[in-house]
Amino acid sequence: MAEATRAAFGRALVRVGGTEDRIVVLDADLASSTCTKPFADKYPERFFEVGIAEGNMVGVAAGLALAGKIPFAASFACFLAGRFEQIRVSVAYNRANVKLVGTHAGIGIGEDGYSQMGLEDVALMRTLPNLVVVQPADGIEAEAAVEHLVRHEGPAYLRLTRQKVADVSPAGYRFEFGRAVVLREGRHLAIAASGAVVGHALVAADALAGEGIEAAVLNVHTLKPIDAARLTEWGARTGAVLTVEDHGIVGGLGSAVSEALSETGIPVRCHGVRDFGESGTGDALYAKHGLDAPGIAAVARRFVADLAHPRERGHATGTRRGA
Repeated sequence: MAEATRAAFGRALVRVGGTEDRIVVLDADLASSTCTKPFADKYPERFFEVGIAEGNMVGVAAGLALAGKIPFAASFACFLAGRFEQIRVSVAYNRANVKLVGTHAGIGIGEDGYSQMGLEDVALMRTLPNLVVVQPADGIEAEAAVEHLVRHEGPAYLRLTRQKVADVSPAGYRFEFGRAVVLREGRHLAIAASGAVVGHALVAADALAGEGIEAAVLNVHTLKPIDAARLTEWGARTGAVLTVEDHGIVGGLGSAVSEALSETGIPVRCHGVRDFGESGTGDALYAKHGLDAPGIAAVARRFVADLAHPRERGHATGTRRGA
């Protein structure tokens, strides 16, 4: 059943809270939106509402972690990114076992517009040496990721959606941290997607198959550390990798994949958000930025054509070029 990954996060938080009493939750006046309210209702003595003070929330979370707790500090992704200095020093530099949770990520949040959209958060979080970055593709994966992060020792960033996303995880799915999931095999192109756009990538691959283009689809739920081995394997099998993400084109999944494959000779093309966000329905914004299934299929189609006729298209294979 389609649901927002933030909703699955909230449900998982209540469940794991019953098995691990070191878990505490902090929120910055957004408990209903971040879906931490069910935890607050169930375990009020372990829930801390700090008000509209995300920087303070990060600092308090770091202190609780250094005192032996397992804090989950939640806010909109854009507001956490805006408190990068506190995250950099209080959490990462101090090696504090804080789980930062950024909801309402990307242009998919819709009408609230750019001021509420996290489009630079992954780029910032990836720069911190010891902070892992996880972005689940559906509710099943989000719950499993929360369970993993409780056991993971060290700072982490969990990126979640406001909007409902399609179920993409196969039956019997088991989350493997740092391991990309091959959702579909193919031989002409590997589409590496993360988060809300994974479902759209699968639909795009179905459409491309009808045209004779067999695209593999990889769900890259762990953005840091990136699964360089599996990306290299499927890039070599298919001859190229197209990355797709609801994030700014710089610093996110595309950058991580390009870095990982930079010495392999495998062509990589990055597809993401190339401008500021704006107000509109999530569906309309995905269509405008080419992140819905037809948009992803169009980018993939052009990439395959460019690979087949590099001289006619004016550039050689092995380059990183947007579309």
